[in-house]
Amino acid sequence: MQSRTLILKYVVTLGLLLLANWLLWSGHFESPFLIGLGVLSCLGCLFLGVRMQIIDEEGAPAQLGIRPFTHYAPWLIKEIAVSNWEVAKIVMSPRMPLKRNLILVNAKQQTPLGRVIYANSITLTPGTVSVEMLGDKVRVHALSLKEAADEMSSDMSDRVCRLEGSRPSSDESRKDV
Repeated sequence: MQSRTLILKYVVTLGLLLLANWLLWSGHFESPFLIGLGVLSCLGCLFLGVRMQIIDEEGAPAQLGIRPFTHYAPWLIKEIAVSNWEVAKIVMSPRMPLKRNLILVNAKQQTPLGRVIYANSITLTPGTVSVEMLGDKVRVHALSLKEAADEMSSDMSDRVCRLEGSRPSSDESRKDV
């Protein structure tokens, strides 16, 4: 059983994230009634989460701080744009040079949360989908495998390791399945 202060930390973190998310998505800043309904719905979600005992470090990763938003998200958005451009070039090419295959990528992260962030980041980049997590490995389906994909995968893994606070290891990052 987790301590009450730790659970309170996760509840406050999740509550702030829910409120910020509601405000950004709704766009209603002028009506006190609508803002009150948004706050009420966020509090209702928090109440249900606490009652179901599902609020933990994975649902509200307070231990990551703001690093995901300030350091990792901008880099990931850039990588998504670059990958999107590469996939568009492949799909629009008359020859359509696809080299589809499944690869097994080492997940060097120390925590389950870090491995999930890594697998989801792979899926977010166009042309790749994380198919399965096998312990410390992730099976990835790729449309086209280039040397840049290896570098991005290694760079992505290292960045997620730094995000979770662990030191990235320097082992082989990918092998064909």
